[in-house]
Amino acid sequence: MPRIALVTYDPRPEPSRDKDLPGLLAALREAGADAEAVFWDDPDADWAGYDLAVIRSTWDYSWRAAEFQAWAERCGKATRLANPAAVVRWNTDKRYVGDLAAAGVPVVPTHYLAPGDTPDLPGDHEYVVKPTSGAGSRYAARYVPEDRDRALRHLARMHEEGLTAMVQPYMRGIDKAGERALLFVGGRLLHASRKRAVLAPGTAYDDERTAHPGLEPWTATPAERAVAERALAAVPQSPELLYARVDLVDGDDGEPVVMELELVEPNLFLFLHPDSVAVVRDAILAAARR
Repeated sequence: MPRIALVTYDPRPEPSRDKDLPGLLAALREAGADAEAVFWDDPDADWAGYDLAVIRSTWDYSWRAAEFQAWAERCGKATRLANPAAVVRWNTDKRYVGDLAAAGVPVVPTHYLAPGDTPDLPGDHEYVVKPTSGAGSRYAARYVPEDRDRALRHLARMHEEGLTAMVQPYMRGIDKAGERALLFVGGRLLHASRKRAVLAPGTAYDDERTAHPGLEPWTATPAERAVAERALAAVPQSPELLYARVDLVDGDDGEPVVMELELVEPNLFLFLHPDSVAVVRDAILAAARR
């Protein structure tokens, strides 16, 4: 009977936002596993006591990125960690988008502004500013050239906190076709979902927003699947990934490009695809028994 930790965050005093966690825990237990949810920052957690630790919803990590990466290194030495600590280290810094571009993967064009860099903001098109360490659209906002002063204040706030900013053109295709999320388990496409645009014009970077507006099941096109598979093949050292989510939008030519490659704590949207629970359960059990 494998012991499995589904690693999550401490949401108190609010309820957890992870809709998938109760069902996945129940499915593992019904299959005979000794499975429990464990906070990643629980000082009393005995990670060596588990056969497998699966990072699931550590959704406060971006506020504590260095601490989270250090935890992943420790946990990965104590037990099998999915996904591995090296993947966590690479994927929690969104400068990986540049690595994907260098490998020939079609991505949203991106440039980076670290603290101390001269602010270089577009003057002829709408754009998005967000941090290289972030989740749930934290510190992300959409600007037109006339918003330069607001965008500069946004940059200054991030730089004060030591964050590097990424600047991307606003992809107009998202307003028409939405953002598609392709989920892979054990290297195979499991299901896909689509959501509408998260960033509304004029919304401040620190405003509350709905993370997955208009979420619905989606059937991935051959072109979307091909781009997603190219992105996964470009992950350094080609590690074995228990799960991966590739977020795509349409470029100016209508072809899909990678917005983000989520290898650490992506929402799997199992509540939207209940038939996928058994597949994820079996993949976790197989990884725990290796």
